[in-house]
Amino acid sequence: MTVNYLAFAIPAFFIFVFIEFKIAQHQKKAKIFKYESTVANFSVGIAERLLNLFIAASFYQVYNWIYSNYAIFDISTKWYVWILLLLATDFVWYWYHRLGHEINFLWAAHIVHHQSEEFNLSAAARITTIQAIFRNVFWCVLPLLGFHPNMIITILLAHGAYSFFTHTQLAGKLGWLENILITPSLHGVHHASDDKYLDKNYGDVFVFWDKLFGTFQKEEEAPKYGLTHPIKSYSFLWQHFHYYLEIGEAYRRANGFRAKWNAIFGSPALMDQNIRPALEERYFQQRRQDQSNPKFKTYLNIQLIVVVAMLTGTTMLYGSLTSIHKIAIAIFILVTLINIGALLEQRKWIYYLECFRLILVFGYLFYSFDIIEFLILPVVGLIILERNFSLNSLYKKHFFSCQSNTINT
Repeated sequence: MTVNYLAFAIPAFFIFVFIEFKIAQHQKKAKIFKYESTVANFSVGIAERLLNLFIAASFYQVYNWIYSNYAIFDISTKWYVWILLLLATDFVWYWYHRLGHEINFLWAAHIVHHQSEEFNLSAAARITTIQAIFRNVFWCVLPLLGFHPNMIITILLAHGAYSFFTHTQLAGKLGWLENILITPSLHGVHHASDDKYLDKNYGDVFVFWDKLFGTFQKEEEAPKYGLTHPIKSYSFLWQHFHYYLEIGEAYRRANGFRAKWNAIFGSPALMDQNIRPALEERYFQQRRQDQSNPKFKTYLNIQLIVVVAMLTGTTMLYGSLTSIHKIAIAIFILVTLINIGALLEQRKWIYYLECFRLILVFGYLFYSFDIIEFLILPVVGLIILERNFSLNSLYKKHFFSCQSNTINT
């Protein structure tokens, strides 16, 4: 049995977030964490880690193919090359990151990382699989130059680990290091929505590139984190896809080739700001007020713990699982993440999603035991229970904090 030890990075992530939370409490700064936002951050990160299991190996294969067939230089693997590779990696990151803020279809993938209005370690998880794919396309420059794929993968792991720790407000400014490295203070500027901080500090490890290309900004006033036009939803699906809908709507409204081109490849700063409110109204995306019902929070926390455990186990044993097991686990986790977002927003349709998820579980179990033809039994059982005990009403009674304020969607 093959064990993927990278699976231990998942519980390590949550341990570090917990430590940061406890330190924040000790320093009387617990307000930097908000329950709904933190759960939404976790959900995005879980989905990215899950989906990347299916495509991560292909990144290495692509690097290896480019290196073996198209490498421009024959770069050695001596110790000093690691330093050169780190600099090259951060340089490529700078331009990937900058273009991700300047081109609409790239921003659609990257915007998810900036949606959190709280800046803490949990926000580092806000990476989508689409963003990961775009990022790795840019990093194909590295094997093309002649860096060995094994070195690239190693540096990328270190690169990612470093950037995780820059998502915190607790470190403060770090003196002379602020002139060399992207520190938590400098990266906090990048996550800010204040006018003076917009589109600054794109580097991931070093500040050289920002200073060289005129995008460096030190922290002065305390930043206001999040988007300049915050989204009004904790929905897992809306957070992932709202900007693609905005691009589609901008394209539909555009007149002429140039306007349609700009809708896709133009600057996000030029996006019509009336589009998002119209889409929010069309799709009933209005953020709920903070919920405090301990019943649904306990239920939500249980679901979150279950999917984290499943993701960790799946990552650890991925090479030993059959395709049907992988697909079944992926569907269950993704449906549960949608469920969590709907529960945060107190959507009434969540009950039907719960029934669908339950049927999926039965379907998987019956398939595993080769009795799929009996799947009709739990379906009929659910119908009978609903007719006799009104499960829908019972569910809402226990897991909705305020029935009268819940939208009928």
